[in-house]
Amino acid sequence: MLQKLDFQNPFTTELPADGELENYNRLVEHACYSWVTPSPVAQPQLIAYSTEMAACFQLTEHDCRAESFAQLFAGNQLPPTIKPYATCYGGHQFGSWAGQLGDGRAINLGEIIDRSGTPWTLQLKGAGPTPYSRHADGRAVLRSSIREFLCSEAMAHLGIPTTRALSLIATGDAVARDMLYNGNTQMEPGAIVCRTAPSFTRFGQFQLFSKRNDVELLKTFTDYTINHDFPHLGAPSQAIYLQWFQEVVDTTIDLMVHWARVGFVHGVMNTDNMSILGLTLDYGPYGWLDDFNPDWTPNTTDRQTRRYRFGKQGEVAGWNLARLAESLIPLIGSKEPLQAILNHYRSTYHARWSAMMMQKLGLQNSIEGDQELIESLQSVLCLTEIDMTLFYRALAKIESHIPLEQQTHTMLMQSIHEALYQPEQITTKVETAICAWLTRYIERLKQQPLHDVARKIAMNQINPKFILRNYLTQQAIDAAYQGDYSMIETLLQAMRNPYDEQPQQQSLAQKRPDWAKHRVGCSMLSCSS
Repeated sequence: MLQKLDFQNPFTTELPADGELENYNRLVEHACYSWVTPSPVAQPQLIAYSTEMAACFQLTEHDCRAESFAQLFAGNQLPPTIKPYATCYGGHQFGSWAGQLGDGRAINLGEIIDRSGTPWTLQLKGAGPTPYSRHADGRAVLRSSIREFLCSEAMAHLGIPTTRALSLIATGDAVARDMLYNGNTQMEPGAIVCRTAPSFTRFGQFQLFSKRNDVELLKTFTDYTINHDFPHLGAPSQAIYLQWFQEVVDTTIDLMVHWARVGFVHGVMNTDNMSILGLTLDYGPYGWLDDFNPDWTPNTTDRQTRRYRFGKQGEVAGWNLARLAESLIPLIGSKEPLQAILNHYRSTYHARWSAMMMQKLGLQNSIEGDQELIESLQSVLCLTEIDMTLFYRALAKIESHIPLEQQTHTMLMQSIHEALYQPEQITTKVETAICAWLTRYIERLKQQPLHDVARKIAMNQINPKFILRNYLTQQAIDAAYQGDYSMIETLLQAMRNPYDEQPQQQSLAQKRPDWAKHRVGCSMLSCSS
């Protein structure tokens, strides 16, 4: 198996290393990374792996279930071609500059070129302390590892740019964690996720070098990034730096629109968690909207300010891009060209968000009144608890050919009944508002040539039936803590085809049960979750 994995090391070959070889917490200057070896674990055991990512690396099921696979991707037995390292970066956390951060519990193994020619960096999350661990243990617990493994793959199958996960491995070691930061520390089973991406480069890497006024290293790292991750742009220069920044802005906007489309909330959009490739990066206290609520955040640390709430993610991404732009000023010579690019962020985001919403509603060829129809829907969805995912799937079933005078309030409410959390508590006023919007929507459908059958097919290709609902992941975690990993595989299988009906998986497409509304792990999580 190991012979199939040809690890290369362009990051460490082309960029400067930390000269200190001892692994202890410290400031690392004039370097992009530190050499570090994973800490051995007691008894690595494969829990799950991604068949799609394994196929990328030409690994068979036999390869992935071999003892050598678990030993390698737990960090216990590394071949000589692997020269592990942790990267150095900084970032703004919750709006404030945090200084040096770095890979505190992630250790990079190197890069593999897949059979299509795409480079993938492989990284072990939870493999032990690094110089950037800031007095932490560098380990990860099973529950957070399950969440990262499943969500990485679920997002990919939803068509959302993301880092991926190759494997989930139990370590056989116990890890101490205070899940809610309330003094209730407990020992939990440890795990390691092998996550992979074409690049794990973050906004925070450029920020740290710029904040330290290390312009030479900033230029070296930016040139490497363009040459390695954006080779289509050509040789680095001031003009290319601006083209590159424009591409970063564009891919970031696309990512925010994708998140809005499926109701995903990252939970901790610090600049060190922003990917230069526009990937969803670092699955910490993330969550999925059950009932539509623009003010919802899954992060307990964000409970007061709700900085990273669902409805603000597009705005926060713009703020983060502005911080990246500031770090690039030494390369450009002035802020004006960068600001000129940022000036179009808000309008571009809104235009792409509106186009996405038109698709979610099955509307073609925008006409006057469509924007107001879209914006009024956002208000209607907040009038009562309405499951966002089920609502759009229900809209696809609406029959626009039935005359409006025959569509009573009862019929209209019945069309979205499966998406309502407490239908018996809906007041006449709320029902009237919902039915008024549905009536307008049906009137709009009558103004386009798309037949109901074709519209339903189109809508169901952008509105998923299956998302990785918070309570489902928690159920998988609960079972795993009892030694039963079967639900991890069940969820992995269902999420491979999230837009298909999959009647055999219908139980995984139900709205949140009452017991999960306020339960830890289903409603809110901490950064250690």
